[in-house]
Amino acid sequence: MTSDSFVHHPIDYLLMGTITQDITSTGARVLGGTAAFSGSMAQSLGMRVGIVASVGPDADLSPLDSISFVRQLSPVSTTMENIYVPSGRVQFMRKCADPLRFDSVPTQWLTAPIVHFGPLANDVDPEFIAHFSESFVGVTPQGWLRKWDDTGRVSFTDWSQALEVLGKVDAVVLSIEDVEGDWDRLENWANHARVLVVTQGEKGATVYAGSEKRQFAAQQVRVVDPTGAGDLFAAAFFVHYQQSGDPWDSARFAVCLASHSVTRTGLDGLPTPAEIESTSVY
Repeated sequence: MTSDSFVHHPIDYLLMGTITQDITSTGARVLGGTAAFSGSMAQSLGMRVGIVASVGPDADLSPLDSISFVRQLSPVSTTMENIYVPSGRVQFMRKCADPLRFDSVPTQWLTAPIVHFGPLANDVDPEFIAHFSESFVGVTPQGWLRKWDDTGRVSFTDWSQALEVLGKVDAVVLSIEDVEGDWDRLENWANHARVLVVTQGEKGATVYAGSEKRQFAAQQVRVVDPTGAGDLFAAAFFVHYQQSGDPWDSARFAVCLASHSVTRTGLDGLPTPAEIESTSVY
């Protein structure tokens, strides 16, 4: 359903984010980005998904054929290169698509029960959040925490609107890498958030909800490709939490599915029906 002609179809999960062309270690380009990974995960969990993203004309969106998609045409697609080293991920921004415009979002989708903001390169305006007061709003803010130099190398930048956004949304999911390991910053943000989840790769995830903080361990698996695991985790968490209202069970569920995902490459990391069925907390 990768077509603007399907905007009249009702959706359960609206995702405003970025579709990327990720450069692999072999030089090949594959579809990636929060919108691709989180949208596909939400669909795997039974959601009717609608994606709105700024994408170049050369992007191959065929892996998302079963998802309703509105393309805001940009001269280029955002192009990322991830290089994994023992100390973590080194990331480069090779090209950047135009920022998303709110008028690109179909009116029919504004009442979606779940709305996910997934900026990748400061390309989604947080002011959009005000339009969704009746929806469950989840945020993966990594794109508001990034800057890049003349070579394209990505590094951390302060999230100037953090406290304002945290107080408005239902849940926030981000990686410890997004803040370069700064737990003091995260503890401060947690004081202003309803639910804040920090993913930590093979260490699992830490969840702050209310006055509580709990750690959820990841399964020990052979990691083949960690790219996109955080976005898969986020969608699983948002869907389960919106349905159950329980952040702890939602974290267990999301950690389990994300652990499965890293044993396969790219979008092949999406959970199988058997893996979803076997995740007992769902």
